[in-house]
Amino acid sequence: MTQHTSPNTLIESPPRAAIRLDGVTKTYGSGRAAVTALDSVSLTLAPGSFTAVMGPSGSGKSTFLHCAAGLDQPTTGSVWLGDTDISALKPKARTIFRRDHIGFVFQAYNLMSALTVEQNVTLPLLLAGRVADRAHLDYVLGAVGLDGKRDRRPAEMSGGQQQRVAIARALITQPHAVFADEPTGALDSRTGRQVLELLRRTTTELGQTVVMVTHDPVAAAHADQVQFLADGRLVGRMDSTTAAAVADHMTHLGEW
Repeated sequence: MTQHTSPNTLIESPPRAAIRLDGVTKTYGSGRAAVTALDSVSLTLAPGSFTAVMGPSGSGKSTFLHCAAGLDQPTTGSVWLGDTDISALKPKARTIFRRDHIGFVFQAYNLMSALTVEQNVTLPLLLAGRVADRAHLDYVLGAVGLDGKRDRRPAEMSGGQQQRVAIARALITQPHAVFADEPTGALDSRTGRQVLELLRRTTTELGQTVVMVTHDPVAAAHADQVQFLADGRLVGRMDSTTAAAVADHMTHLGEW
């Protein structure tokens, strides 16, 4: 969008943020026992970006993901996904928003063992009372390499294939953003690399915004940018970097 201010002046409007955290603080407990897990975190992520979040144990990575994805409520500050302030939504409305607009990929695949691949992938739509668009379902299954396995059940598949099902399930609602929590933690290095390359392709080919929390420098190096957390604060960023550079940076942030 271009704003016209005068016949001779053009000002380009900034691209709409996919995810924006404004001064997000999350405190658990109260009084002398209070623990601040996030401390005034502000971050803006562009649509179609792939961001990794790293930090030492206890740095606030999980709390960051929970607040950014609407799984938890900030103590102060706001979280925006597109034009929606999800931190201002009441719990039921936030749950519905998550179901309809946010995809999740976890270390544990969280698949229903009695359901086929296709049934697991379309489960979020079923829960929302929506009918799967067959063309989009075929496209998503093809994109993750499962088009010929739609009738299989999780027990008949490898760990990497099950994680592909989980990624397809996260994409089926055409979400505003996908949040991945240690998505390769249960996979061997080769399979993990394939899953990371798949997440990478969802951003480049599908325009999907992906935020991944990880402790693995190799995983982080697949992202466009790596954001570093320490003691609940953002303390650095690296763009299009290498696993070695990420690991070196992490050594300065404490044990990991």
